[in-house]
Amino acid sequence: MKIVIIGGTGHIGTYLVPGLMKEGHEVISISRQQQKPYQPNKAWSDVKQLNIDRTKEEKNNSFGRIIRELNSDIVIDLICFTPDSAKVLVEALQGQVKHFLHCGTIWVHGHSLAVPTKETQLRSPFGEYGINKAAIESYLLTQFRTNGFPATILHPGHIVGPGWIPVNPAANLNLEVFRKLAAGKDVLLPNLGMETLHHVHAADVAQSFLKAIQHRDKALGESFHVVSPQAITLRGYAEAIGDWFGMKAKLHFLPWAEWQKTVPEQDARITWDHIAHSPNCSIEKARRQLNYTPEYSSLDAVKESLLWLKENGDL
Repeated sequence: MKIVIIGGTGHIGTYLVPGLMKEGHEVISISRQQQKPYQPNKAWSDVKQLNIDRTKEEKNNSFGRIIRELNSDIVIDLICFTPDSAKVLVEALQGQVKHFLHCGTIWVHGHSLAVPTKETQLRSPFGEYGINKAAIESYLLTQFRTNGFPATILHPGHIVGPGWIPVNPAANLNLEVFRKLAAGKDVLLPNLGMETLHHVHAADVAQSFLKAIQHRDKALGESFHVVSPQAITLRGYAEAIGDWFGMKAKLHFLPWAEWQKTVPEQDARITWDHIAHSPNCSIEKARRQLNYTPEYSSLDAVKESLLWLKENGDL
């Protein structure tokens, strides 16, 4: 089939595009600027790449028309962040596209309630990102029920892989946490370190899109969590990475109100976002309906990223 991927040169597209090419599809990758995928693959030489500034074209009311005129069977949208952006494509593609796949986020749930969280549980999203992604999902599923628009939503967790800094055991992106664990130095974590993170390798997210296309009949009008098999606690994460470096993690803990004063403001803000969500999501629905079978545990995905960072002199 002819498949358009919006945001095709990012972390998910790095693995998804070669996977689609391997299955014999014709792929058009759309990105704002010419960018190489994070991992080389000879399949990219046969991919048609278009440089289109989505934000600019949406302001000109031309983005939907541009995508429609590509006459694709499937559209995969990896970079939609507002309901208005989703509406542009739905209105343009209604009656033409056979399958529309949207990349969401597990943050549509807000605070974890009963865990592992299932797709059907009551939601209370917070923060602009989670609220908008939840609204996009609601809109797309309503369009499926009322107008037959062929939508599927896939919700990844904290995406990780080569070329990406993993969310660390302090729930932010500061590499110093990993450096301290590698050196056997003291690491300070918020609260008791029992909040959770739920990583997923970009290759496994790509797999979920491939499986959703293969199992279209079971994917239409549905949303799925696509994460690693298990979430990890901050404490368990730090101890495992310390062991991997050959060091016993020297962990200390402070209540949030005190801990946040020990790190830069940006790190504290990112940490709060993660621990306030503390995601721990079930993949049973994706396993059952899509045959989604993640190859990476959370820790394996993180370790691959850390090796890449080390090889490139960043760690």
